[in-house]
Amino acid sequence: MHTAQRALRSRPPSREPRASLAALLGPLAGDGPPAFGPAEPQEHLRRSVARALRSVPARTGRDGAPVTARVVAWDAERRQVLVRAMDLLAEVWPEMAGELAETVTEVALLDGDAIDGFTDFTVHGVVLVHRDRLTTSASGLPGPVRCAEALVHEGTHNRCNAAAVTEPFLLPDPAGEGPSVSGGPSVSGSASVSGGTAPGALRVATPLRADPRPLSGLFQQTVVLARGVLLYRGLAALAVLRMPARAERAVVAREARLTASARQAVDTLTAHSGALTDTGRALLDECAAVTRRSR
Repeated sequence: MHTAQRALRSRPPSREPRASLAALLGPLAGDGPPAFGPAEPQEHLRRSVARALRSVPARTGRDGAPVTARVVAWDAERRQVLVRAMDLLAEVWPEMAGELAETVTEVALLDGDAIDGFTDFTVHGVVLVHRDRLTTSASGLPGPVRCAEALVHEGTHNRCNAAAVTEPFLLPDPAGEGPSVSGGPSVSGSASVSGGTAPGALRVATPLRADPRPLSGLFQQTVVLARGVLLYRGLAALAVLRMPARAERAVVAREARLTASARQAVDTLTAHSGALTDTGRALLDECAAVTRRSR
């Protein structure tokens, strides 16, 4: 893991280093799946949060002080929410639960108003989620449901980052960005911290960010949103049988909102599909198919 992090720290590698890295990591594939579970505050997580904070615009809270973010310890209640979220995923989307167990090594909790959650290319396998995303929302979404969405969202960024090492989704950027794999952290959604974006790179409007993002960020948003739609379709079917009426309505409303955002992302990315590799176009087609399907 740390070998890959050092190799990828500055930016996603070109095809030759990607092949060398894959050969180096290949023998490790038989070591078994990584351990999935909650992570307590540690130095590598604090450094990751510091990198994320440098990537978001500075702003102040209601008290006039700058908003920030920090890694906090898990309590027993939130540990139980994480367990229930994984149980939900195992029931409605077992393939996704299996993927998370294979690809996510640590789930860290955030506090503070600066960032809702993110992944960091430098500490691949870690997802950082705001502690409030494990509680019931104002609309009635239960904590385990929100936690499941956060895991799918951040875990998908991890999966995209890993997949793009060997099969990039975007063609090299003429501005010099290279076959980039991710965007940046957000206060209103969440994304991933990568090696950076060239100043001249194309930026476009995206559903999850107020500021224009590079195509790499839009691509990952599209995949994240499509997977979110799939999650809530499964949850909506379950809600009819097992959830209180208010929670059921909140699940259905969330599915509708994610579907609308996914369609927007697909439409925008389709307009720039010439910048995608064959792998990227195939995945875009899969996302488009999700937005066209109904439950």
